[in-house]
Amino acid sequence: MESISWDDLRVLLAVHRQGSFLSAGKALGLSTSTTSRRIDALEAAVGRRLVNRGRTGTELEPDALKLIRLAEDLQRGLEVERRDARSTAGTVKVSVPDGAVREVAEALLAFRREHPETDLELVGESRLSDIARREADIGLRLTRSSSRVLVEKHVATLRFGLYASPDYVRRNLPSRRLRKKDIGRHPFIGLDSRWRSLPHEQWMTSLGATRFPFRSSSMLAILEAVRQGAGIAALVVQDARTADLVRIEVDSIGPTQPMYLVYHRELRSVPRVKAVVAALLAYLRSFD
Repeated sequence: MESISWDDLRVLLAVHRQGSFLSAGKALGLSTSTTSRRIDALEAAVGRRLVNRGRTGTELEPDALKLIRLAEDLQRGLEVERRDARSTAGTVKVSVPDGAVREVAEALLAFRREHPETDLELVGESRLSDIARREADIGLRLTRSSSRVLVEKHVATLRFGLYASPDYVRRNLPSRRLRKKDIGRHPFIGLDSRWRSLPHEQWMTSLGATRFPFRSSSMLAILEAVRQGAGIAALVVQDARTADLVRIEVDSIGPTQPMYLVYHRELRSVPRVKAVVAALLAYLRSFD
């Protein structure tokens, strides 16, 4: 049975349905002789006769009907696989830094209104899923990967500025301008030690920031700390505007940070992943 091929089984199925080698060959686009040879090969594989040839057509042995049922099951399975391969049905898992959850959620919800057959799982995390090891299907990342199994696409360039709450500015910086000699007196809010190499973290230090009474791995927590007047932070301009924070002017221009959409090369031809990637690219690039 291990030597039975699907090609031979589908010929047997066609002979069963069409009633002759001639008609089966026409249905499959094969010659009559090729159809006959395929049946001979199948009979040799199972070690017994399956099809009786006659002048008026063919008649199948009882053992052949068992193989017919197998062939029909295989055919149905292949049809489902082909249909799924063209469909966006299924689940797509997207991993993003927690600070990007709101924007990505908006993009995914808009996508799902057009593709209700696609289920979406959005994970906002400080410990980012390993896309190379398929812990998620798609990731949004601030640093590039050296992995050769990943596809990376630039989606946006984040622009940073210094921001504080309206109350903090009113009490401590009514001019909304921070002079270099005064920077060391102000509390700053930053990411934890794992992320201090990012451009906006280094920028605050280069300006002269020394007091960091609150650090977090979560940009949402940092944003909340700034809202509550705990200090000044380097934030993405778009996020700060949405939060109604006040921009603090300094002599140095804020840094920029590229952002990349990442997914595994093996998923490039999966329709649902391709569709979600396209939707995220279109949505996120509109903010650039």
